[in-house]
Amino acid sequence: MTSEQVWDHGDQARGSTGTLQDGTGAPPEEGYQRGLGSRQIQMIAIGGAIGTGLFLGAGKAITKAGPSLILAYALAGGVIYFIMRALGELLMYRPVSGSFAEYARELLGPFFGFVTGWTYWLFWVVTGITEVTAAATYMQYWWPAIPQWVSALVFTLILYCANLISVKLFGELEFWFSMIKVTAIIGMILIGVGVLTLGFSDAGETASVTHLWADGGFFPKGIGGTLMTLQIVMFSFLAVELVGVTAGESINPKKTLPRAINTVPWRIALFYIGALTVILSVVSWTAFEPGTSPFVAAFAKIGLPAGAAIVNFVVLTAALSSCNSGMYSTGRMLRDLAQNGQGPKVFTKLTSNGLPLLGTSASAALMMVGVWINYQWPSKAFEYVVSFATISGMWAWVMILASHIRYRRASDRGLLPQSEFKAPLAPYASWVSLGFIGLVVVLMGFDPDARVSLYGAPIWVAVLVVSYFVIKARSPETFLGKR
Repeated sequence: MTSEQVWDHGDQARGSTGTLQDGTGAPPEEGYQRGLGSRQIQMIAIGGAIGTGLFLGAGKAITKAGPSLILAYALAGGVIYFIMRALGELLMYRPVSGSFAEYARELLGPFFGFVTGWTYWLFWVVTGITEVTAAATYMQYWWPAIPQWVSALVFTLILYCANLISVKLFGELEFWFSMIKVTAIIGMILIGVGVLTLGFSDAGETASVTHLWADGGFFPKGIGGTLMTLQIVMFSFLAVELVGVTAGESINPKKTLPRAINTVPWRIALFYIGALTVILSVVSWTAFEPGTSPFVAAFAKIGLPAGAAIVNFVVLTAALSSCNSGMYSTGRMLRDLAQNGQGPKVFTKLTSNGLPLLGTSASAALMMVGVWINYQWPSKAFEYVVSFATISGMWAWVMILASHIRYRRASDRGLLPQSEFKAPLAPYASWVSLGFIGLVVVLMGFDPDARVSLYGAPIWVAVLVVSYFVIKARSPETFLGKR
């Protein structure tokens, strides 16, 4: 088969989205402005995995698993690395803003592209609610008299306005948001190491690495307790795939995206495994409570109230950063669906500065549901939305892995171009990762709080299936690779 035939095959499979890349690795313009540079992409990738799951969700996970939570993060982190390398191989094959929804559409079929696009959109709407809920919870630290729903409303409106300016400003804001998170976690680790080695502060006399096994053992709640935290652990890593959505607005995706993806191992080692190891050494796991950030609690135990306030500000920033990313991605995903005839055409419109205003506005309006949830169930709001976010976010990972398996099979046979950024241990690592995600879904069924999402998932699937066939019946050309 000649190279021309290979590309022709790929173009037919992609429909009108097929692209020959230029020297920068960028596909033809999609209407967006390429305003995201290397340092911004790097920090979006780093900061995307540092959010509510680590700062707030880890508190509940620690009470469920104790020190063995560190092992859960290490195991899940390995799976996340394989997922990101699979995504990286696909991105270097064809970097587009639709990312995994576009790959699912091309490699698995229009139905999977439809489901993936709308489910990922739902994921970020729900995640936005999660992060706003977390931010409102953090505000209780300073002003407990302010109702949680009021803070959620104010934050949602502020972030919506921030997303109406330009993608370059979005990237700059995310750069500094992420810089604050990264600097803070490194500072926390250094202070914790100082407490352990020099013995200063109120916790100096009791701080010891023996806390990792002395207070009931490394598995104080048994292996089962550790397994039951995997849902919270996986939620912590949701948003690492956001770097794929930025492909259409990256200045040089062929260079910046692989570099960002290759930071995944040390990100996990430092920000999750390293930070939790230090915190659980400084303070016994028995001192933590669900619903309280372990970082804030640790600083309070150390006897640095100002430090706890600073950490609370940092985790507030982390939550708002993640919600900001959610508003960014929802508008892009709605536009991708609309461009493929799988969403309202009105969402294809861009402002003069290349922003999907209508898609972002519609998504922000739905995020207002979070205000109502915080009004109705302020104590349970975070747990409910976390479970919904986890199940919808993991679908994107499933589609990345399934698309990668199909792509690797086609590229090995010469039917599609080879990627310059091949995933290690493929396709076996992708199959193992799919199995791990399946295990997490099964375990969610045994958790009363997480089980809520499993009740809602069939309803969402039914809505998507009916919608898909209605659209297909009205516009069959949409599903023949035409627009």
